[in-house]
Amino acid sequence: MLVLSRKKNESIIINDDIIITVVEIRGDKVRLGIQAPASVSVHRREVYEAIHGHAPQIAPAKTENCAKPAEQS
Repeated sequence: MLVLSRKKNESIIINDDIIITVVEIRGDKVRLGIQAPASVSVHRREVYEAIHGHAPQIAPAKTENCAKPAEQS
């Protein structure tokens, strides 16, 4: 799992066409805004599991095109 830190109003981009933005942070809750093509379904995990009866199947990460981690000094 890739873990990223973002502040309010900061975003991440997935596959050039999905943008996830931190809209609000209140206590231990985060509100996310998601811009995605209409062909992409977006569900909270518990809703996905209720619809499909199982957790999503996560594909293994491909690492051949990933940059090496930055060295810490």
